[in-house]
Amino acid sequence: MDSFAENSKKSFHIRSNSLPSKPHPVVDEVDEHLCRLKASEATSSSSSLCQKLDGLQDLHDCIDKLLLLPLTHRALVDNKSVDDLLEGSLKILDVCALAKDVLLQMKESVHELELALRRRRGDDTAIDVQKYLNSRKMIKKAIHKVLKGIERSSSQKSDESSEVVSLLKEAEAVTLNNMESLLSFIAGPKLPSKISRWSLVSKLMQPKRVANKEDGSYGNEVEMVDASLYSITSHKSDFLVQVEDVKNSLRKLESCIHDLEEDLESLYRRLIKNRVSFLNILNN
Repeated sequence: MDSFAENSKKSFHIRSNSLPSKPHPVVDEVDEHLCRLKASEATSSSSSLCQKLDGLQDLHDCIDKLLLLPLTHRALVDNKSVDDLLEGSLKILDVCALAKDVLLQMKESVHELELALRRRRGDDTAIDVQKYLNSRKMIKKAIHKVLKGIERSSSQKSDESSEVVSLLKEAEAVTLNNMESLLSFIAGPKLPSKISRWSLVSKLMQPKRVANKEDGSYGNEVEMVDASLYSITSHKSDFLVQVEDVKNSLRKLESCIHDLEEDLESLYRRLIKNRVSFLNILNN
């Protein structure tokens, strides 16, 4: 009997140790936010981008809570991936800062062009239109350079056994993917030639495409302004006829930029807070 009881205790002990430990609620919460953001990656309208930025804010709020947990501290101590995580957090901050600068530059350009269109002084207005388009070219160039850097970093893979470190790396990848969507939205399509410019103009300026927003075939706010202005500079439309449409498109773009700026600023503050928390862990 004693032998049976002793064997039963050992058997129970082995079974109890083999049971999976329950993840910390914050870990589950981070994972849920990651799943939601991944599910929305395919959409790229201005409203969906704002929703993604809101989702990233929620994700990084949870990351901040995760960084306060003792299990995170233990996972990061002497971990070979710490340098990669530090570099990744800095990269995200740099990309976010670029997006903020680009939106500010666009807002200023839109405001200047709106003033020029109100004045409607012939050649002066044409100069302001070209000035806006030149600014867009510079923005596109800067964004495409950054996007290439994001593509190179995302192609690098690494195996990581720590669940916490894996979550932090996944959060970094998801954040960069969504920032890439935002930058691509701001940059708009590439326009390497006059032919492709007019192709974009004719595609976006069709009345049915502009009016029908339910089938997803309309251009976004950035594309619509670009198309309208390229149409004017290519002499494919009467400026006086198009001016009201351009002004309406500019107002929509300005509103879009305002919403994105607010969400991006809130996300930027959270990213800074997380990096500070991360550095505090490593310095303690």
